[in-house]
Formats: sequence, structure tokens, C-alpha cells
Amino acid sequence: MKLAFTKMHGLGNDFVMLDGVSENISLTAEQIQGLGNRHTGIGFDQLLVVAPATAPGFDFSYLVYNPDGSQAENCGNGARCLVSFTRSRGLSEKSEFTIQLINGSLHCKAEADGNVTVDMGVPVFATEQIPFLADSEALTYALDLPNGENLEIAALAMGNPHAVLTVPDIDQAPVLEWGPLIENHRNFPNRVNAGFMQVLNAGTIRLRVYERGAGETLACGTGACAAVVAGIRQGLLDNTVTVQLPCGNLQINWQGGQAPVLKTGPAETVFEGSIEI
Repeated sequence: MKLAFTKMHGLGNDFVMLDGVSENISLTAEQIQGLGNRHTGIGFDQLLVVAPATAPGFDFSYLVYNPDGSQAENCGNGARCLVSFTRSRGLSEKSEFTIQLINGSLHCKAEADGNVTVDMGVPVFATEQIPFLADSEALTYALDLPNGENLEIAALAMGNPHAVLTVPDIDQAPVLEWGPLIENHRNFPNRVNAGFMQVLNAGTIRLRVYERGAGETLACGTGACAAVVAGIRQGLLDNTVTVQLPCGNLQINWQGGQAPVLKTGPAETVFEGSIEI
């Protein structure tokens, strides 16, 4: 079968986008792994499928897959690419979309300057909903790693689970060592995305994220939201924060409480092609 695709990225977080509206697309985990191989396939941080909505009130449904073939609940940078993709492919002429996730929804808006703002929803702190195994809900939690390190993390969900660790310098942080240990920690039954946050000032952070099922990526939209929310709750950050990532910046706004997290940033098309699977 020949599969048409579009390669896109949001600040270096790269995606293969598939049009499941124009044709029915069903891939096995093995096929997804093959497409995700950067040497023998296309390569991506996530595979994204835009498909018809299955419930009223939504413009499209949004399916997210990791390179290991597992399905993720959400991808914030990918949502910006989805908006750009649907508009460029003529699937919709709207500038605002309500997108159906497997566990919720996203509201997205194409801005006049080419950026896309995504309403990422209200952050979730209830441990059973993250999910995270803890005796009670807290701002931060102690997390002991198998290598003997004892960390202090924030745990929350932004449509998918996140652990956020504040470090003095992300360039020196052992992301590749600690990342997989946090991702697969026994206290996170569904695994977790591990964020390493350096606070520069109350309005600016630097961030590296070791993503569940993908490893370290150049950008993670939900990870940026989770880091800012964690920093605000701990009194480290203002309500509007610039998140510095290796390939550019995201703007994150959260007013606290039950307010949604708003994320604004770019989405870029790299190339289009087709591949036999």
C-alpha cells in the first residue's frame, strides 16, 4: 500500500501527518515502528492522523502515535501542525477548530501572523487521573530512581502525564540518564513524560523533555504547558511565560485554578511524499 504523508515540525518537534479524512487509514504497531525508523523509514517524534470526528461538536478527531507504536493521548506541538495541515490541504477553511482527542478535546485558533494558539484545557492534578501513585495530592513529590537518585518532581496531566523536575542548568542535566528512569518509574502506571526545567526569571524558562515512547525531543508542547503550570503553582513563575526550546520559543499562559492553559507557537511544513508499507 502506498501511503501519502506530510512531514511537519513545531520548533523541531517533528511529525508525519496523515490525512485520514480523505481516506481510511489503519496502521499496525509494526507499521508505525517502520515509518518511525529514521534510517529505513521516514522518522518522526510522533505520527499524527487527522480523521473525521466521531461525536457532534468536533471538527476533526486527532490520533497520536509514538515511534514505538504506542498511542499517546495528546501532542500540543502536533495540534498546531494539525491546524496548519487541515487548512493547507483544503480540509477546512475555518480559523478556529474544536478537535476530538481519545480522552477529551482541544480548541485551536490559526493566528493572523501564522502562529497557532491551542487551548490545552485545564491541568489535572488528581493523582488517580494523571495517573500517579501517591498517598495524597501535593505540589511536589519525592521520587526515588533505581540508580539511587532521589528527586523532587511535580506531577500533573495535560491530556497526557508529566513529571517536571527543576534543575539549575538544563545543559548539564542528565536528561538521557534520568529521563528513561522517570518515564518508566513504577509510580507512573502508564509511563510519563519527563520535563527538565531551568527557571531564568519569572517570565522565562528553558526546557528539555524526555518524551514517553519517543526519547528526548527538540520540543514538547504539553511538556511546556506542564512545566509552566508546575512553576506557577510553586511560586516560581508569572502567569505568562516564554519557554525557550532548542529550535525556538513557545508562549504559555495560565491564569491558575480552572482556567485553561493557552499555548502559542509556529507550525512548519517540511516536505510531502509517499512511501510503500
